[in-house]
Amino acid sequence: MARVGSSPTQLLERTADGVLLYGLTPPRLATTAERAHEIARATLARLASVELDALILYDVDAEADRSPNPRPFPFMPMMDPATFLDRHLSDWPGPVIVYRAVSKYTQTELSDWLTSADPDRVLTVLVGAASRHQVVTTRLADAYQLHAALPRRPVLGGVLIAERHAARADEHQRMLRKQGHGCQFFVSQVCYDLDHIRNLLSDYAYTCRDQGVDPRPTVLTLAPCGSMTTLEFMSWLGIDIPRWLRTQIVRSADPLAESYDQCLTNARTLIAFCRRLGLPFGINVESLTNRKVEIEASVDLARDIRDLLH
Repeated sequence: MARVGSSPTQLLERTADGVLLYGLTPPRLATTAERAHEIARATLARLASVELDALILYDVDAEADRSPNPRPFPFMPMMDPATFLDRHLSDWPGPVIVYRAVSKYTQTELSDWLTSADPDRVLTVLVGAASRHQVVTTRLADAYQLHAALPRRPVLGGVLIAERHAARADEHQRMLRKQGHGCQFFVSQVCYDLDHIRNLLSDYAYTCRDQGVDPRPTVLTLAPCGSMTTLEFMSWLGIDIPRWLRTQIVRSADPLAESYDQCLTNARTLIAFCRRLGLPFGINVESLTNRKVEIEASVDLARDIRDLLH
């Protein structure tokens, strides 16, 4: 389960050596309270053998403007992650990073939650719109200002996307601007292309060094892929998968095993790379679908990565 004595502050301190997180999507909105409790209990039982430092709870939005292509999996409204945490994950003893897709909340709703969230347990990642064309209720910049003005609030984190850096070479500058808005850590989109993420981490670490700024902890996300539909979903999400790896996964008799091995290789490489850069870091593991085989593979992957971190 979680490490003894964990708190948001201790979590960030431990990133000097590397921490391990696991990402969860809450149950569907239509799920009964009894069933949601069963799901939470089964999830914690499944993760009991993994020495995790924290959980991540995602806030799922439709993101219809993300891509002109149809969504491989139909969008289903999900339970609010804060509600799932408060009502069903009380047995989890460690810190939790709760995502907030700020575009779908009013500033009053955000303020109410930020004020009521327990800062000794909860951290938050505020996420902006998937596209500049998306109609939003609250802009990310306004959400940052709102967070900064509150006297009591959870530790703030931001999103980093290596694919944006590959296209524009400025994601490290975006990270530094988010630091200026109060972000104390970052969590990446799922990483498959090692060159993309290493270029970003290097540019960020050396720019921090040149500017005399302490780099913030960077949590790098990995997820196994067990089917062609999951592969299509990853592409729809904007995750770049090298062509050679896509071919290997598609042609493999066991796509999940092929993907799993590559995720473990990527974890080993990224751990060594962050340590060489002197960059505080974490590894987050998740399953992109609710397929049992992919969920179980993600838990096994987390367990193997814990061994690498040790």
